[in-house]
Amino acid sequence: MDKEMYLSLYRHSLAHIMAKAVMELYGKDTQIAIGPQIDDGCYYDFVLTQPVKEEDFPAIEERMREIIKRREDWTRKEVTRDEALEIFAGQKFKQELIRDLPADETITVYYTGEDFVDLCRGPHVENSQELMNAAYKIKSVSGAYWRGDEHRDRMTRIYLYAFPDKNALKEHLKLVQEALERDHKKLGAQLELFMFDETAPGMPYWLPRGWRMYQELLKYSRAIQDRHGYTEIAAPLVNNKKLWLISGHWAHYINNMFMVPGVSGFFKADDEIPGILESLAEDAPEKTVQMQAKTALYNREELDTMAAKPMNCPNAMMTYKRTVHSYKELPIRYSEYDVLHRKEKSGQMNGLFRVQEFRQDDDHTFVMESQIEQEIADIISIADEIYGTFGVTYRAELSTRPEDFMGDIEVWNRAEAALKKILDNKYGEGGYEINEGDGAFYGPKIDLQIKDALGREWQCGTIQLDFQLPHNFGLTYQAQDGSMQMPVVIHRAIYGSLERFIGIIIENYKGAFPFWLSPYQVGIVPIRTEHNEYAAEIADLLAQRGVRAETDYSDSNMKEKIKRFKNYKDPYIIVLGDKERDERTVSINLRGSNKQLQGVPLERFLEMCETMNREHSLNLIENV
Repeated sequence: MDKEMYLSLYRHSLAHIMAKAVMELYGKDTQIAIGPQIDDGCYYDFVLTQPVKEEDFPAIEERMREIIKRREDWTRKEVTRDEALEIFAGQKFKQELIRDLPADETITVYYTGEDFVDLCRGPHVENSQELMNAAYKIKSVSGAYWRGDEHRDRMTRIYLYAFPDKNALKEHLKLVQEALERDHKKLGAQLELFMFDETAPGMPYWLPRGWRMYQELLKYSRAIQDRHGYTEIAAPLVNNKKLWLISGHWAHYINNMFMVPGVSGFFKADDEIPGILESLAEDAPEKTVQMQAKTALYNREELDTMAAKPMNCPNAMMTYKRTVHSYKELPIRYSEYDVLHRKEKSGQMNGLFRVQEFRQDDDHTFVMESQIEQEIADIISIADEIYGTFGVTYRAELSTRPEDFMGDIEVWNRAEAALKKILDNKYGEGGYEINEGDGAFYGPKIDLQIKDALGREWQCGTIQLDFQLPHNFGLTYQAQDGSMQMPVVIHRAIYGSLERFIGIIIENYKGAFPFWLSPYQVGIVPIRTEHNEYAAEIADLLAQRGVRAETDYSDSNMKEKIKRFKNYKDPYIIVLGDKERDERTVSINLRGSNKQLQGVPLERFLEMCETMNREHSLNLIENV
């Protein structure tokens, strides 16, 4: 038995042990739902007559140990649907699962001893004694909804860490502690970067320090894109339903869009939109706008509906369409950093990692088919540069045609072949993964998965090839032979969501950002108020060189001032007293070190800071 199969059997069996323990402790009225394994253990969902609190965890763990010591046999039994319903009489969630099984499904139950039975495919251990060396610990308890539906029963979900031995559990708990120390939500509050409030769920408030860092990320992105020939646009944040119909988002993404009431009478009597929809319905292949248009040769009130944009794509199409283009202009690269809104379920939001309002380093590039390979190679070179700056590694995935695709299959095949060729050339055959059916509805894509300091992977960058939206919007360019041809669109982001990317780098750096990215790069501490004038002069000189400094001019104790800047993790804290003022030097406290550099000439320090900014160095310069 391989390691993964063993862990699955082991963790799944412990989920049954935990369910049995909870039923013994909380009574036979306990409703049990499901208990799958997860990456670091398992969980089980219950409906209980009383809440489970953290102080109850030891009692549940102890009862699990007692059950394991009973050395009970595990018995697998195949049953009919009627038998299964009788076995789980009074257990409404199990009964619902049984009724939902296909008619030809083999139904199996597992008995643990004689007094606990669960609906399960298995496999499991043969006797509880196989779990005698089990290393487990209750992780947490949280709320959940039956089958993930917020309109169904609210449940108590108990998470369990489960590993083959005590050493493995100990190592995992160390990793968990490391994750807590790196938690971007905790560090975000400590460093005063951002906050959340119930008045805008999943929509971060960026505080002054955090917004400074945010702007540095945008500045860096813009500088690179300028070098690669990108132009930046901005577009409305709210658009009429007609735009989302034409783009296809209304049919494929409506559940994730925030709706805004439109203005009555917005459309004139001779409005052309119904005609456009009819034309698209006639010309479009199956599964494209035809599907949407047929449902909506709409009354005009429906077309008054507005939606906050979840994506920039349709706005870029409209920007391109404003004028006639020649093949000589292509590629045309429209980058955007507009605010986007996507409606998420409350249980899915997670700090900056999953939000309802965010910005992307978005781009839509319009190319001839012959330019695809060269353009995507250039995009990947940008990704290499940006990810290299932050010291993160990534891997590529190719996502292919989903079930709800728009457009012609032959066009999809051509697009997927083009992306595969690019990936083969860059990473070699087998040097990337293929996710069948995970592409966007309008085209296949390359996703760039970056790895964080804890080994987790996050999808940040994406490169999507799109033959569909140019067709839907009627986009053209004049080819060399004078004919009108349709461009191909490349959708592209490198950071992806800036919010998510910032969450990742907060945790990667534990809030101790590289010099160039730190909200404030220098904390200035005049020892007494008579040193404030020299401090102000240095602050002004730093500002002239583009260095962000903050000065504590109060008459507080010097150690209190230093402690404040240390808590903010400022890279350099300079201390100014009589000696420094008279000799025009600074004494520098380096972040993360007890070392102090004394008597550093002011001009040398200014040059050092300017160099650190210019070179985007990941490390501090200690020898100045």
